[in-house]
Amino acid sequence: MERITIDVVSDVVCPWCYLGKARLELAIAEVQDQIGVDINWRPYRLNPDYPKEGVDQKKALAEKLGGEERVAQAHKMLSDYGREVGIAFDFEAIKIGPNTLDAHRLIHWAMIEGREKQDKVVAALFKANFEEGRNVGDHAVLLDIADKAGLDRSVIASLLASEADRDLIVAEIKAAQEMGVNGVPFFIFDQQYAVSGAQTPDVLANALRDIAKAKAEARSGLN
Repeated sequence: MERITIDVVSDVVCPWCYLGKARLELAIAEVQDQIGVDINWRPYRLNPDYPKEGVDQKKALAEKLGGEERVAQAHKMLSDYGREVGIAFDFEAIKIGPNTLDAHRLIHWAMIEGREKQDKVVAALFKANFEEGRNVGDHAVLLDIADKAGLDRSVIASLLASEADRDLIVAEIKAAQEMGVNGVPFFIFDQQYAVSGAQTPDVLANALRDIAKAKAEARSGLN
């Protein structure tokens, strides 16, 4: 069985990234008999200038998208797409547009414990923000998520209270941007093939099949 590593560059307040995660999972389920997939979640910040306490989400979105009507249209479309993959978007519940630096630090620390814990943390962050309207910039929310994912609450509390790995996250985002990532989600397969945007499951499944086939052919050519 071929194994493929996917680095997913995303932000936990990006609705298209939440969609992209669900669609990727459907694609992986489609090919899991032939291909093994390892996922690494990589940081990106859509709103790096937001203050630590966050902003008024509705006001900020209306300014960004050009009015409340445009926001409503975007939310309806995303809600429809979400229903197709089992996401219950509740945009009305989101009051705070958070600064996501600390959420990305938590994702990074979860990865140190392993991919399974990282995936649990990422899933919980998306769900907290988009389905429960919780502020994922709030340390109490982050600690709750860490705890439920099986991370040591007291260790995470002391890390969050410190400056640990802030520069690392910022540097990783800068490196992604210098590589050409200017929108998320962005999928990097085996550090050499890239797919941008929340593609449909069939597109992602086909990409996995094509890469697995190319790897198998390259290996048989070496033998």
